[in-house]
Amino acid sequence: MTTHLDLGCGAKPRNPYQRDELFGIDLSGDEGAGPVRRANLAMQPIPFDSNSFDSVSAYDFFEHMPRVLPTADGHSTRFPFIELMNEIWRVLKPGGLLYASTPVYPHKAAFQDPTHVNIISVDTHLYFVQPQKMATMYGFTGEFIARRVQLGRPGSDTLYLPRPDGLWQKVYAAHQIRRGRCSHVVWEFEAVK
Repeated sequence: MTTHLDLGCGAKPRNPYQRDELFGIDLSGDEGAGPVRRANLAMQPIPFDSNSFDSVSAYDFFEHMPRVLPTADGHSTRFPFIELMNEIWRVLKPGGLLYASTPVYPHKAAFQDPTHVNIISVDTHLYFVQPQKMATMYGFTGEFIARRVQLGRPGSDTLYLPRPDGLWQKVYAAHQIRRGRCSHVVWEFEAVK
């Protein structure tokens, strides 16, 4: 039996990989052990055991995760987005998949909602995937392989651009975003364990 977890799902979790069992996490979820559990993932870990899921999704969720917060005692800082990426890696089974879609800089969709506190660019994924894993300097302990990083529109299964590796691709991608053609970036990562 395969399992999927949708983060920030509201009342209806999504299941992009059509797994057998579907769970969700949301601020409005159930306190108990129902299919949609309540958790504030900026402050709490994902309330499931390690290696529980074949896949995890996050639709229009990452942009709401704070990047930096003071610790409870006020003497240090913590990195909730880094912690969330560690938690996603923790609950995924070896080879498990993360599917995330979020507004991308410099499109206005990244900024217009006043609750967006984590601006993602076309290169943010490099902090979490091989070989760079640049977020290790901030406490990232997981490991992912990028299977897909593409630009597109929300609600569209058709995405428009490959990951921009070269200068020309980056210029083209920025042009498409500025013209309003691509408001979101999609990540599809595989957990390496």
